[in-house]
Amino acid sequence: MSKIQEQPKNIIGTNIKNLREARHLTQEQVAEALEVTYQAVSSWERGEYKPDTDKLIRLANLFDVSVSAIAEEKPKRFETKDAIYNWEHMKTYVKTTAKNLKLTNTLKAVDFAVAAHEGQKRKRSDIPYIYHPLNLACHALSMGITEDEVIAACMLHDVVEDCGKTLDDLPVNDTAKEIVRLVTHAKTTDDNRDTLMRAYYDGIAANPQASLVKCLDRCNNLTTMSWGLSRERIYRYIKETDEYYPALLKTLKDTPEYNSAAWLLKYQIESMVDIYKRLM
Repeated sequence: MSKIQEQPKNIIGTNIKNLREARHLTQEQVAEALEVTYQAVSSWERGEYKPDTDKLIRLANLFDVSVSAIAEEKPKRFETKDAIYNWEHMKTYVKTTAKNLKLTNTLKAVDFAVAAHEGQKRKRSDIPYIYHPLNLACHALSMGITEDEVIAACMLHDVVEDCGKTLDDLPVNDTAKEIVRLVTHAKTTDDNRDTLMRAYYDGIAANPQASLVKCLDRCNNLTTMSWGLSRERIYRYIKETDEYYPALLKTLKDTPEYNSAAWLLKYQIESMVDIYKRLM
């Protein structure tokens, strides 16, 4: 730990204190996590000393931020929002469109998904989980995708995996159920993850409709992972996207009716991943 020399502002100390308090941690808890004394943490926050590089990295991991968030002055901050659209408005839009286009599976799927996800929230937020499948459905419709089974599967893609439902419970036809089956994956462990995920994505890539739903799902999850996932999970998510999604996008590109969607989804997925890589 080195003595601070002629530092005009206690930038690092102030950032450490603000991040610690925002996470409702005491100096003792931070000290225990970093294996230092609480007096050391206190001296950092007062600006008497600054943490060594290895401690800065451990602080960043503890607070789930970048090192620059601790070490750099941030005189300007942007207001952010977790949700862009009202989920009830999206539900009305999807149901109205489904009625006009006679998308019978979608009409049933919307109400089923709303009930199945009731009470669930998006990670690290108070946003109702149903916002996510509705976002997928609206995204597809905005690209001109009006296939009943695809929109229905967008609505139902997480209910088997997250809501304790079975495929037989779903109020849709066999084509929509098959899409949901393909995009639903079993729990993995460190030992079997690579094998299971490879088989999982190979199965999706063989089905254009499932590839479309999964790419829509990844687009929405990429837009929310900055606040919904830990930094470690974000790194894994980026790696997974780089490894598996080119095959899904190729499936879409090779499917004539999905050519336009393939172009847009490729742009959206790859540009968001590149932004995260540069910022991290």
